Amino acid sequence: MQRNNAMMNNEHTPVLIVGGGVVGLSAALFLAAQGVRATLVERHPDLLMHPRARGFTPRTVELYRQVGLEPAIRAASYAGGDQFAWVAIQADNLAGEHHKVEEPEDDVPPADLSPAPFAPIDQDKLEILLRKRAVELGAELHFSTEMVEFTQDEDGVTARLVDRRTGDERVIRADYMIAADGYSGPIRKRLEIPTEGPGPFFHTITATITADLTPALRGRPVSIAYLQQPRPGTILMAHDQEGHRWVFGMGYLPDHGESVEDFTDDRIAELVGQAAGIPGVPVTVRPQIPGTDIKVLGFTIGAQVAQRYRAGRVFLAGDAAHIVPPTGGLGANTGIQDAHNLAWKLAAVLRGEAGPALLDTYHDERYAVGCFIMQQALARWQTRVAGGDNPPLMDYSSVTFGPIYRSPAVIGAPEGDAPALPVSQLAGQPGTRAPHVTLARNGEVVSTIDLYGRRFVLLTPSGDSAWVEPARRVAGDLGLPLDVYRVGPGGDLADVEGRFAEAHGLTGSGAVLVRPDGIVAWRAQDAVDNPACVLEEAIRSLLAR
Repeated sequence: MQRNNAMMNNEHTPVLIVGGGVVGLSAALFLAAQGVRATLVERHPDLLMHPRARGFTPRTVELYRQVGLEPAIRAASYAGGDQFAWVAIQADNLAGEHHKVEEPEDDVPPADLSPAPFAPIDQDKLEILLRKRAVELGAELHFSTEMVEFTQDEDGVTARLVDRRTGDERVIRADYMIAADGYSGPIRKRLEIPTEGPGPFFHTITATITADLTPALRGRPVSIAYLQQPRPGTILMAHDQEGHRWVFGMGYLPDHGESVEDFTDDRIAELVGQAAGIPGVPVTVRPQIPGTDIKVLGFTIGAQVAQRYRAGRVFLAGDAAHIVPPTGGLGANTGIQDAHNLAWKLAAVLRGEAGPALLDTYHDERYAVGCFIMQQALARWQTRVAGGDNPPLMDYSSVTFGPIYRSPAVIGAPEGDAPALPVSQLAGQPGTRAPHVTLARNGEVVSTIDLYGRRFVLLTPSGDSAWVEPARRVAGDLGLPLDVYRVGPGGDLADVEGRFAEAHGLTGSGAVLVRPDGIVAWRAQDAVDNPACVLEEAIRSLLAR
């Protein structure tokens, strides 16, 4: 494309986000909630109308709860409460004999694990909510805008943007850039960051269709079907409750000359008939992006993790950093949590509350999680699709709630190399998600989870206030926003179930310091001499001060 000479060179943004999918939109939202006005660019003219992920874990919903999005997610969900049951089956075709897949995520998490439920919402519906909320909080989102070139130096990133509708170009200067441009995006490749893992091993085309497949179902409930026809690895995923809207996916062979363009409407209709076991069924193939005629998309399924999540002032998030098989729905959830981990750290550095070295902990923490999730997703792929020997599986609740962060932004994480703890062993250990405990404040029932999101939080039992004034004094001296709560009788928060101390591993007059992302940063299980000195040393270390 020829350059437009009327380029603007005076734009600046604290953070430039490249990619407007669920991870990029989440990054824009989480940064906006931290008071950072980020700029997001997306090359497509609108959001993708393909559901992709069909549900989000309670841990992910907790993060959206922090930014006020949980009620909207519940309202837009396709099922709720006792109505929701995910039914996965294996069969030759949809009309044939069904064999229910015993999915690892069928485990029932403990009732006291989280205040947030699993969210049965399609990714396309979630992205609409994310976009709306991010704009409400001040994020700038630009669709039909492609980042075509970037350079970076010690002070920031300079990017050239092109408006794909008009051809106009402009230059924007950012303090930092987040690459949320997906597996096939150019940023990781331009940075020459290698990957590890089995890599891509399956290529699939996917289409959203309308077809009456109820004759094949014969009243049998199906959320997703793993089928042998017309090719092994074919899926039909229900997109409504009536059996008329579906997502069709099937492997194809680009290395043998097949291309996405080969799959015309007529061919998709023929393939859907074979998958359903009702040849000739009328099929309508729907556009996937508003304002375009794109109906069939190609996706790469694989397992790989970038060896570095940071290169200078550029950070990889979501599929740009890791791809995992779709079984278990772990990919999107992991990418969202990448964005959440990175957002508070960028905000703290941009506000001068933390030293730049805090940003190195993004790789330390999320790379380890990426490797762990890759292995767990592979195990689920083997169980449901590929067959063969299965790698060791961890129960789904522990996969989503149990990862351990080990980095300079955590003091006292559990020793060893275990990537996660079973939920039964989670007890407020540094580096783990701070536990959910039911509290009461001014007569209102809340969760400890509701205390987190914007600031550091110090929690201590109400029987001893030795931590309160020292904590406030240290926070004031360091210029760090800090909320301090005494929990229990006569304290700031009532311990409704009497679980606070035990759940957080406090054996006496101790205290627990929780990061803005809800991860335990530091803990004193009992009283200490000179709490102000101990706290100041811990906070300076955690924030690379």
